[in-house]
Amino acid sequence: MNNLRLLTGLLAATLLSGGVCAMDRNASVVTLEELFEIAEKNSVQLRPAFSSEEEAKHEINVARAGRLPDINAQLSLSYIGDGFITKRNFTDYEKAPIPHFGNGLSVSINQPVYAGGAITTGIELAELKLTASRYATELQRDNIRFQLTGFYLDIYKYSNLRTVVENNILQARKVLAEMQARYEQGTALQNDITRYELLVSNLELQLVKIDNTIDILNHNLVSIAGMPEGTVIAPDAAILTRSLPSDGEAAWQSEATQNSPAIRLAQSKLDISRKAEDMVKAEKRPKIGLQAAWTIDGPILVEVPPINRNLSYWYVGVGVSYNISSLFKSNKSMARSRAATLHASDELAATRENVELSLRADYVRYLEAYEELKTQQKSVELAERNYNTTSTRYSADMALITDMLDAANSKLDAEQRLVNARINIIYYYYKLLFTSGKI
Repeated sequence: MNNLRLLTGLLAATLLSGGVCAMDRNASVVTLEELFEIAEKNSVQLRPAFSSEEEAKHEINVARAGRLPDINAQLSLSYIGDGFITKRNFTDYEKAPIPHFGNGLSVSINQPVYAGGAITTGIELAELKLTASRYATELQRDNIRFQLTGFYLDIYKYSNLRTVVENNILQARKVLAEMQARYEQGTALQNDITRYELLVSNLELQLVKIDNTIDILNHNLVSIAGMPEGTVIAPDAAILTRSLPSDGEAAWQSEATQNSPAIRLAQSKLDISRKAEDMVKAEKRPKIGLQAAWTIDGPILVEVPPINRNLSYWYVGVGVSYNISSLFKSNKSMARSRAATLHASDELAATRENVELSLRADYVRYLEAYEELKTQQKSVELAERNYNTTSTRYSADMALITDMLDAANSKLDAEQRLVNARINIIYYYYKLLFTSGKI
């Protein structure tokens, strides 16, 4: 009966120790939402997306500057050498003195009035690129959040597995001690002792591997979130008690159509391609601008002999220009732009299909996870029943200690699978959020 009391105390301790193990006394309990907020501020992988947005904003300002007038000023100072005069057959050479100091100053202004729509289209194109940059940032943000979710839930799973392995080690050592006592009494074999020693060794190696896996997952989680090196994250156990919505697949598909960053990014790329076509069309149109200029030059070299004075003049008017070569060059550019638009349209259709297929698969897995939960709940119920039956038989000396420990191990394992089944539901729920663009 002493062995029974010892075993009962051991089983009570092991069964009450289920759940996430204490990874580190200094571990910080952080929720997924808090982790997302930290990553939003500190993640190195998000910085390129933010800087790309900033660059796109400046591109809009550059495009708007095309509406401003072009103002040019030129100042020149020069030394002019003497000239000479000859007949047309280069005979009768005569030196022609020229004032040596030359100066020139000119100012010109050109205000675009009509550029064939190129300026307005350029601004709209820059705004579309900013929109695309924002969608790319959202997509990168969602990717990082889903990565963090995977690491976070994996840490939870491996922490639970660590608890089970530790309990198995403790139970195996107790069985080993009992066997050694029986071996001394001549009621156990050395072969049984060797088998359990090997079992303990394998379990200890498995525990080392689990610890290494948790360390790798934690390092990846902390690094991607941009947290200080050495931070240890402990998952919040309350995540398993969440009440998750039971929306149908059609609702998820509708959300994905409206909110998926991948779809919106592909749509914005199509809009950019169409706007690029308008830019090519603008090349075939004339350019009109208001012009004004003032010039002063000296000396006046068009007279013989040169006049050592400054000549100043100014003008205002309307300038019209047309690139005649665009008539035969723009057609090739237009063909390329139309091909790019067709490609962007195909990319959009493919992206929509991929999102629809992914969402369908995620939703099926989500429902499957609930079925798995029901199965594991039944397994826990059966394991509880088996444990109670074995405990009763052991009390009546109708079962061996190994039977009792196996029953306890089966109960712990079933409870572990039950926790993991709940984690799988959380995982596929966040997978649905990720695919639909709501994470």
